Parts: sequence; structure tokens; C-alpha cells
Amino acid sequence: MFEKILLPTDGSKNSEKAIEYALSIIDKKESEIIILNVVDSVYLTGLPEEDLITKSELILEEESKKVTKHVEDIIKNLEKEKGIDASKLTLTPMTLEGNAADVILKVSENENIDLIVIASSGKHMLDRFLLGSVTEKTVRHTKVPILVIPNK
Repeated sequence: MFEKILLPTDGSKNSEKAIEYALSIIDKKESEIIILNVVDSVYLTGLPEEDLITKSELILEEESKKVTKHVEDIIKNLEKEKGIDASKLTLTPMTLEGNAADVILKVSENENIDLIVIASSGKHMLDRFLLGSVTEKTVRHTKVPILVIPNK
């Protein structure tokens, strides 16, 4: 039923919970999971030196690559643990820059996503009390089905 799933992740434990759900609902035929990590470097624009901005952006991009690699590793481990046949599953890591919710919405449209699987909140402590701002904006504005995984 769902052949192309978008899995936004920020590397938090909460976002890791969405991985297992995404694996459990993939189509048994050929499927793709796009692992999306968004680097939000908007706060860097106030930094005084161009070199500092560039170095900070490189650090953020490197961390983002680590996050997507970590998700790929978790998926491979879950395949073994749960006996999931992932021979027809394509994992596509994607790192983009911008506002996380805006990027998620744009990717979901541009990539013809069938379903977005996202955690209800991410890394920020305030998110423990509220639906995460990224998730909330995505839910409000998406044009594709979305599955929100609650924090437990």
C-alpha cells in the first residue's frame, strides 16, 4: 500500500521510534524509505565571520550525515531482529538545509511520497509538553497522509 515513505529524523530517541513503524507498513513489493535530516542553519546568519559560518555549516552537515547513517544502521538491525525481508527496500538518505517543516513538506510533494512517518516531538525539552512545532506544522500543511508516532 505504501511504496514511498518519508521518514524525517533529527537523531533523537523519539524519532528512532518512527523507524520501526515505517518498516512495519512498507509495501511488500518494491518500496523506498527516504531518510530525511534537515540542517536548520538559520541561526548562523547572525554570526560575525564568514569562516565561522562556513565551519559551523560543515559541522552541522557532518552531524546530519551521522544521523542518517545511524538510521540506516537501525533499519538493517531491525531487519535482522524482526526477520523483515528488505531485499526490495531502497533506503535513500537525504540531507537538506532550511526550516525543517518547510523542507519536509516540499520533499513530500516533490518526491511523490505516499506517507510521512514522523515522531510527535524531537530533541527539544519543551516538545515533551507540546506536539513538536515541526510535527505540528507538517500535520497542518501536508497534502499527503501522515502517521505521527507518540512519545512513550
